[in-house]
Amino acid sequence: MIIVLIGYMASGKSSLGKVLAKKLHYNFIDLDDFIESKERMTVKDIFNFKGEIYFRKIESLYLKELILNTDNTVLSLGGGTPCYSNNMDVILSSDNIKSVYLKVSIPELTNRLKSERVTRPLISHLKTNEDLTEFIGKHLFERIPFYDQAEIKISTDNKIREEILDEIIKKLV
Repeated sequence: MIIVLIGYMASGKSSLGKVLAKKLHYNFIDLDDFIESKERMTVKDIFNFKGEIYFRKIESLYLKELILNTDNTVLSLGGGTPCYSNNMDVILSSDNIKSVYLKVSIPELTNRLKSERVTRPLISHLKTNEDLTEFIGKHLFERIPFYDQAEIKISTDNKIREEILDEIIKKLV
């Protein structure tokens, strides 16, 4: 089985995914890290030098490659991955995949992302917390229809890591 973690940036997909993989004795793959190793370039540089359209094309290509060639894996996707190139349809139509949406509130996402603007290409241009909150709100409004298609939905606000992991594991059975 492949457990695919989806959600907005800073929702905990990578950090929770690593621990979940250890608990289940699965491999862990972060799609952005996988792309960086294949392209020999950071996601930020891919966005800057080759553009978002190029990034979304290779993101979809590498997602399909991983789905076909891996098993017993926790796969953490980028925040936009489910929203482009019919990626969510590919995830939902694969028999060996369980999709998990990590839901985080806008205020919590703003709090997590305010110090990470420089390293996140989609929000690096935002100067104030108000601009960041507005951007997240608009972006989430566009992305939630994709995220909500996940088989399992976990609200993470005000929960410690172990609670979230236990909830995921119980719902996987």
